[in-house]
This record gives sequence, C-alpha cells and structure tokens, in this order.
Amino acid sequence: MLRTVASFDRIGEENAFAVLARATDLARAGRDIINLGIGQPDFLTPPHVVSAATQALQEGHHGYTPAAGILPLREAVCADIDRRLGIEVGPDSVLIVPGGKVTMFMAILMFGEPGAEILYPDPGFPIYRSMIEFTGATPVPIPIREENDFAFSAAETLSLITPATRLVIVNSPANPTGGVTPKAEIDTLVEGLARHPGVAILSDEIYGQMTYDGLAHQTLLAYPQIRDRLILLDGWSKTYAMTGWRLGYSIWPDALYDKARKLAVNSFSCVNAATQFAGIAALEGPQDEVHAMVAEFDRRRRVVVEGMNALPGITCRTPKGAFYAFPNIAGTGWAAKELASALLEEAGVAVIGGPDFGILGEGYIRLSYANSTENIQKAITRIADFLAANPR
Repeated sequence: MLRTVASFDRIGEENAFAVLARATDLARAGRDIINLGIGQPDFLTPPHVVSAATQALQEGHHGYTPAAGILPLREAVCADIDRRLGIEVGPDSVLIVPGGKVTMFMAILMFGEPGAEILYPDPGFPIYRSMIEFTGATPVPIPIREENDFAFSAAETLSLITPATRLVIVNSPANPTGGVTPKAEIDTLVEGLARHPGVAILSDEIYGQMTYDGLAHQTLLAYPQIRDRLILLDGWSKTYAMTGWRLGYSIWPDALYDKARKLAVNSFSCVNAATQFAGIAALEGPQDEVHAMVAEFDRRRRVVVEGMNALPGITCRTPKGAFYAFPNIAGTGWAAKELASALLEEAGVAVIGGPDFGILGEGYIRLSYANSTENIQKAITRIADFLAANPR
C-alpha cells in the first residue's frame, strides 16, 4: 500500500471548483444552470492583450525566461504601481508567478511549521487555511464580522498575536464577503504591528482595482515601516479577466526575495513566455475595458443587493469591493451548505455555502455577480421560488 507523508492528509481544496464541475455536469445533461458560484469575470480578456501574446509567439518567444519573470514585465508592474498608487517599487522586488495562489503557497511555506501560528481571515479564501494546515502550523482565524461591514478589526487582529505568530494574512477588498477595510483600521493595524517586529504580513490585494462608491484602494505598500516584512499578492486574473492565463505577481522584502525565487526555480521554473508579454500589454495598454468591466460589476452589485434583501429570511450588506455578495440566510432556517446544494440541484442556481470559506461562514452564502444582469435577476427569482416552496 502506498503511503504519502501525513501533511497531505491535512490539505484541503477550494470547493468553488467542485461546484463549478457539478454545475457543468448538470448543464451538459440539459439543465438550465445559472452559475453565481465561480469567482471569475464573465468578460473576455481585452483584444490587445490577446494580440500581444499571439505576436510574442509569432516572434519566437517559446523558451524559458528568468525564474523571476522577464525584466520588461517586472518594470511594467513597478510603473503600474507608481501610476495607480504613487508608490515606488524596484523590479528586483517583483516576482512573476503563475496566478495568485502561488504567492500564498510560498509565503505560508516560508513561515508555517509545527509550533508556529498563522493568522488568516475567516470567512476568507479557503486556500489560506488549507496551506497553513498543510505546513503543520496552527491556523488562527481572524473573525470577519458582518456588523463591521465585513472589514477586519485591527484591535481584534492584534489581540490574536502571540509569541508563536509568524505570519498575518489580510485581504481587502475581500473574497468571499466583498468587504473593504477602511484606511483608519489599516493604520491601527500597522501601528500595532510595530510591537511585533518578528511577524511577517501577507497582503492579498488581487481585487485592489475593484472598489465602489468612491472608495480608494488602501494598499499596505503605503506603509514604509512594514515594507521590510510585507509580501504583496496581486495579478492580472481579476482586473484583466485573465483567470485562465495564470499570471500573477508578488512583491517581496529583500530578506525573502531570493527564497521566493528559489521556490520558483524548484517548482514552476518560470511563467510561460507569451503570457508575460500579454501581461505587459495589459498594464501598459488602454484601461478602458477594465473601467467598463468594473462599472458593470457596480451595476450588477446593486441588482444583487436589492434582490436578495427583498427575499424573506435573507439580508444582504452592500459589498464595497470585488464581485461578491455574502448574504445572511440564517432567517430562512436553512443551513448554508445544504441550501447551496439544494439551490444547485433543484433550482439550477450555483452559489457557494459560507462554511466553504471558514468556520464563521455558517449562515451565509456567496454569490458572484460575474454574470449578466438578466441571469442574476433570473437566479434571484429562482431562489425566491425555491424558498417559498421549501420553508424551514
């Protein structure tokens, strides 16, 4: 009998992909399925980005690149950060990676081991906890509370830090809640972290260009006092509708950069060359389609919130960022995962149960409004009909 190491018994997964697979199977069997489950823009990658990749292939960019990514792409990342955020970053701090998860994987591997503690958002992206448990470290949930508009509390986060804490993970704008943490709260967190100089920070800012109601994205790169222990996660997947291209980047402090580069060499070698040229075109080219996509998400956001709040037993906070709503379904009497499963199988609406995002996710479901307004309205009608026919 084959025996793997014990850590593989602890590793989890992202259930949104299981829901996607089931929804796809049902659709292939002839069912009419509206997918509000998967976290992926329903827009195509901008044409000029696709053209750049095609041109790169035609020009013969078929080989390996440096593990850290080609210099023109790393320079384009730095120029984009300076243009959007007014913050200077050097290309020697930028690591090009195949998607956002790789940065989580690297950071958690660096700091996770038996006896260590790692703080992570709950409800939050499920891979945080999965990877923490894989390393043998103790996952310590940072409660993300509806009464705080799904922003993290700096005071509560700081209270969870112990001598065993090695890494704190923060995510704003957030998956699955759409919460955006205000600058004042981030200021307080950074001020408190001064008392814990041995604690690293991973800031997941993959949805940083998707904020609403006039809110500006608050990046942790803006705090020089923590730059020597800050790891930033960002990329192209959400902003440029490039989920399948597998292209992300991370910014590392000097003390950690070469460790991350060596992990790249030992795992994926480099990101494929043509995709890197597409990344340059995305950052340096016109941003009209990005702005149009976010404006459309804003319109859909309002449809989701209004529609869900009209349903008996459901309340829905207005998300401030990303493209998710996280309605409270406790008043329906249904358990969250049970409701999510029933909605898919019986009503033809794919959503994700809140417990798939953490122990504090019970009583909620996640809806992605990366679907057409017409489909969102149909889905809300189906949910309403299902709940009326199946009271608890």
